[in-house]
Amino acid sequence: MLKLAGARLLDEGDLRAVRAVLDADPVASCMVSSRVEVAGTDPWRLGGELWGFGRDGMCFSGANLVPLAGGPAALRAFADRALRRRRACSSLVGPAEQVLGLWQELEPEWGPAREVRADQPLMALAGAPTVPPDPLVRPVRPDELDRYLPAAIAMFIEEVGIDPRAEDGGVGYRARVAELVAAGRAFARFEDGEVVFKAEIGAMSARVGQIQGVWVRPERRGQGLGAAGTAAVADRLVRGLGRVASLYVNGYNAPARAAYASIGFSQVGQFSTVLF
Repeated sequence: MLKLAGARLLDEGDLRAVRAVLDADPVASCMVSSRVEVAGTDPWRLGGELWGFGRDGMCFSGANLVPLAGGPAALRAFADRALRRRRACSSLVGPAEQVLGLWQELEPEWGPAREVRADQPLMALAGAPTVPPDPLVRPVRPDELDRYLPAAIAMFIEEVGIDPRAEDGGVGYRARVAELVAAGRAFARFEDGEVVFKAEIGAMSARVGQIQGVWVRPERRGQGLGAAGTAAVADRLVRGLGRVASLYVNGYNAPARAAYASIGFSQVGQFSTVLF
C-alpha cells in the first residue's frame, strides 16, 4: 500500500487495499467503514484523512484519531505524522493494541490525557436478542428534538465527563443529534413527554451498526429499561436493517456488561479510548 519510510495520505488508488483492511474486521472498523463506503478516501468528503503504512497499517485522522491496524513501526509512523501538526482530535479510539501503542508514542507531546479507558470490551450481536425488545422504544421524530436533546446532553456529560455545550453553547452538538434524528438513528422511550431511555446508531456500515449513547433516566434505573431498550435498537439493526449490532462498553461498568450479555451480545474484541 505504501512506502515504508513513513505513513502517507491514502488516495483513491489505495481504495481496494483500504477496503481489504476494513473488511478484515468489520465490527472494529465500523466507524471508518461507514465513512469510506460513502466518501471513498477523499479527505473533504471523508471528514478526515486516511493514513497507511506498509501492507496493512491504517489510521483515520479526523475529529477522532482511529488507528485500525499496524504494528509498532506503523504506530511510530502514524505518531510522527500526527505530531507534525497541532492536535485537533478530541480522542484516540479503536482497537486497544493500536490505541495504547499509538498513545505511548504521542503521550510525551500530547499528554497528559484527561482520561485513558484502556479496557473497553467490543461486543456484537448477529441474531435476534434474547431479551424481549421494548415495544415502546421507537425512532425519535424531528419535532421531538427539543424533548430528546436534554437526555442526550445528560448522557454525554455522564459518559464523557464534559458538557457538550461548553464551547459553542451547544450549537454543534445539537446539529449532530439533529442529524441522527433526521436519519432515523436516534431511539427513545417517552413517558409523559420525557425520555426515560435513549440510544443511537452512531455509525452504520453495509455490514455493521454501532450502538452508542445508551442512557436510562437515573430514577428509572434497575427496572430493566436499559436491556429491553437496547434489545429494541439491536433488533432494528439485525432483523430490520440486516446488520450486525455492535457496541463497546467500559470494562468497569459491570451492570451494563451484564445487561448486554443478557441481550445476547458477546465480546469480539477489545477497544481503548484516550480522552483529551
